[in-house]
Amino acid sequence: MATFFLIIIYLAFISLGLPDSLLGAAWPVMQVDFGAPLETAGLLSMTIAAGTIVSSLLSGTVLQRFGTGKVTLVSCVMTAGALLGFSLSPSLLWLMLCAIPLGLGAGSVDAGLNNYVAAHYKAHHMSWLHCFWGVGATLGPMIMAQYISGQNAWRQGYLTVAGIQILLVIILFFTLPLWDRVAKISKAASAQADGDIAIGAEDAASKPIKPLHIKGVKFALLSFLFYSGVEATVGLWGSSFLVNSKELPASTAAQWVSLFYAGITIGRFITGFITFKLSNLTLIRSGQVTALAGAALLFLPLPTEFSLAGLMIVGLGLAPIFPCMLHETPERFGKKHAQTIMGYQMAVAYTGSTFMPPFLGLLASFATIGIFPYFIGLSAVAMLLFSERLNVFLGRGKRGERLTVF
Repeated sequence: MATFFLIIIYLAFISLGLPDSLLGAAWPVMQVDFGAPLETAGLLSMTIAAGTIVSSLLSGTVLQRFGTGKVTLVSCVMTAGALLGFSLSPSLLWLMLCAIPLGLGAGSVDAGLNNYVAAHYKAHHMSWLHCFWGVGATLGPMIMAQYISGQNAWRQGYLTVAGIQILLVIILFFTLPLWDRVAKISKAASAQADGDIAIGAEDAASKPIKPLHIKGVKFALLSFLFYSGVEATVGLWGSSFLVNSKELPASTAAQWVSLFYAGITIGRFITGFITFKLSNLTLIRSGQVTALAGAALLFLPLPTEFSLAGLMIVGLGLAPIFPCMLHETPERFGKKHAQTIMGYQMAVAYTGSTFMPPFLGLLASFATIGIFPYFIGLSAVAMLLFSERLNVFLGRGKRGERLTVF
């Protein structure tokens, strides 16, 4: 039953990735239809991101009250309705309104599914889960491309993805009882060995501990901020760097940036197998060092081929970091607080991916896009330093002392 249910969660993550890349693929055609300025896509994207950040921050409370199954179902209903609204929107105002539930739905389901898998499944499933998100993010533009090539029918593209989401809603509705059943089986199997770290810590302190006051949480959040900042910044500005600084044709640059994403997706698939032999900590550290090595190839005065290889190496390095850090959350901070902290981590990750790429764009407007590799390198160094600082905290004393309050 647990394996069958895991397949449903994988399908949910494919559907979670599908809308993420639709707007960028469809906007050149949508912009003409609405007669909108180019930067309107940025406003839509930030509206979606804002909704995602808010729902991620609130996900701990919402998930504790209603459960992961119900929240996932309602969130998918919201995203399906929002995508349907996109396909029918008569104006930019309606697009903006539909962007709100699209973001709100994505944040809760993302945090909820990540916490559910971290709590009830092994590390390799978390890596494969995010690999399936990559499958969805890759399929989205492919579906849209089929409709906008020749016909410019971007509305049908959104309608098709909305239909896929509605199909998932139906599946989730009929499998709703399985969420609690699988969770109870998993909890009963691990209760004796695991215990709950947080409860012991609260008893020792004689007062409840707020999740943000748990030692090390802030370093974990900063690690997520810089991870997502590196990934999103490379995705947004990598092509511009190759065209303007390395003088590559735009088509060639776009192909190499797509290989950066392919490196992340393939790397996560491979990481799922490596987790049988190596710990999450080892994979996180190895990935960060690899990403830093790839960033070094970008700013060293080497031939263009080394910069192209650097992008792929950064992608391969990033592959294990995000899923392994998520899977470590219950082990690091205790299952009692893991759900809330998972929501904080997702919110901070979305914050990094929303604001760090525009920040580089602002810096580049005062200098040149040539600062891109230095920005990536410094962000990768910051990610590594905060992650290692977290490891120092978690490595001190006995396991129960990990939750010492600041």
